[in-house]
Amino acid sequence: QPGAIFSDEEVILASRNPKKRAGRKKFRETRHPVYRGVRRRNSGKWVCEVREPNKKSRIWLGTFPTADMAARAHDVAALALRGRSACLNFADSAWRLPTPASSDAKDIQKAAAEAAEAFRPEGSLGVELTRTGDEVEKVAGTAVGDAFYMDDDADFGMPGLLANIAEGMLLPPPNCCGYSGGDSLDNMENNDTDMSLWSFSA
Repeated sequence: QPGAIFSDEEVILASRNPKKRAGRKKFRETRHPVYRGVRRRNSGKWVCEVREPNKKSRIWLGTFPTADMAARAHDVAALALRGRSACLNFADSAWRLPTPASSDAKDIQKAAAEAAEAFRPEGSLGVELTRTGDEVEKVAGTAVGDAFYMDDDADFGMPGLLANIAEGMLLPPPNCCGYSGGDSLDNMENNDTDMSLWSFSA
């Protein structure tokens, strides 16, 4: 039964069950070398989805800043869908992670996002539960409470967008109206420098 407590010896671990090689030969391998259900995006983030048992459909669990967070999300879903027969990324996932309210995709996504958040390293951004254009599939990417995160870098196709904006905030203001930055504003007032904020000419 999903969510049942069982010992570490009973857990089927991904590290003890190596993956089969991907059948694709011309494409770069994006799967994590050890973790199940985890792939790396070009942006360096990690995505996670699980296949529903006896179905072709998958449940999208989100995009995460670290592989460990994505692996924890996978473990929540695997336990909910496969119970004791689930292949887990971490032995302690069997007793440490939250159990979804039901086996419904939305409940699994919510519990997976909560589990991933619990293992977030300090200073990293949130979980993205939306899919980008080339990965759209029959999966609902829903926001879960405060865990929703919009990946501006991927959405605008501009890697490093946020880092560049932050760097731009550190630059000094541009020279304006003859102000070179050397004079204080008090000196500028004494020199009767004309700095008009608005122009009312038509």
